[in-house]
Amino acid sequence: MSLIPATILTGFLGSGKTTLLKRVLTEAHGQKIAVIENEFGEENIDNDILVTDSQEQIVQMSNGCICCTIREDLRETLQLLAAKRRKGLLQFDRIVIETTGLADPGPVAQTFFMDDEIAETYLIDSIITLVDAKHAQQQLDERQEARRQVGFADQIFLSKTDLVSEGEKDALIHRIKHMNPRAPIRAVHFGEVPLSEVLDLRGFNLNAKLDIDPDFLKEDDEHGHEHVHDEHCGHEHHDHDHGEHCSHPHHHRHDDDVKSFVYRAERAFDPAKLEDFLGAIVNIYGPRMLRYKGVLHMKGTERKVIFQGVHQLMGSDLGPQWADGEKRLSKMVFIGIDLPQDIFLQGLEQCLVP
Repeated sequence: MSLIPATILTGFLGSGKTTLLKRVLTEAHGQKIAVIENEFGEENIDNDILVTDSQEQIVQMSNGCICCTIREDLRETLQLLAAKRRKGLLQFDRIVIETTGLADPGPVAQTFFMDDEIAETYLIDSIITLVDAKHAQQQLDERQEARRQVGFADQIFLSKTDLVSEGEKDALIHRIKHMNPRAPIRAVHFGEVPLSEVLDLRGFNLNAKLDIDPDFLKEDDEHGHEHVHDEHCGHEHHDHDHGEHCSHPHHHRHDDDVKSFVYRAERAFDPAKLEDFLGAIVNIYGPRMLRYKGVLHMKGTERKVIFQGVHQLMGSDLGPQWADGEKRLSKMVFIGIDLPQDIFLQGLEQCLVP
């Protein structure tokens, strides 16, 4: 039986999660979706969609979708839904988890890997974060939860862009890209998003069993972020064959603790050295490492090595073969909270084959 795809929907209070969720649930897409909503959230789905005062944990809706609130923890709710599905008591094709606006998505994502039964039943499709363009700058300044939500995202939707100027929107996008260069950003109006941009994104595959885009950092390069070195990088210029994603000299008003940096190298990695180094940094900095991902050129294999992680959970798998004439280049992105960029970059450099 194929794994059940799960979408985690997050975003700070008032960002439009419920509006987007209502659109997903009410559109005639022919899919049966189970929605798990944290009942401690500040916003609930309208009563005509979710019967919030019901004593039933699971509510079947007229279009075949299912809604349930979390009265135990998420793991137990996922197990309950899976058991009812196996017994034929419920039918659903996928799940969407709407987190409370104050939630850190990390523990939600980790739930899918910490329990064997959950890992053998579900697969995280993506983490979608909604960002309120009108209030985001203040929220990102003041609330670490908002910064973490951006850092974890596989896809970011900007809501309420009609309430800000073009310049304000551009400044926000610039800031978000600095925090998380791997997540596409799209402005949305009242949750009007094609379902193809919400479901089946395959943006989150820690186990790397799905197809991977080897150019996942290409947007970075197109915006001129490759090989940037300036006074904001926090380290001296090196004559190595890698470039980092650094902050830019302008728009530097915000000292966000969630930051990203990119490492590139043309020389191959030594597998044993890299495994030891990554194991060490994950052991030390894992709680602050929100997302990390890479396509690696590894000694001893003609195939790309796909590497991904969340906090202390890390996985790698063999990807497709390097094409004839394709430049063999390792690219890695790290997104985290106050990560010591110098230590990471210097350590990675020492893992390369001489």
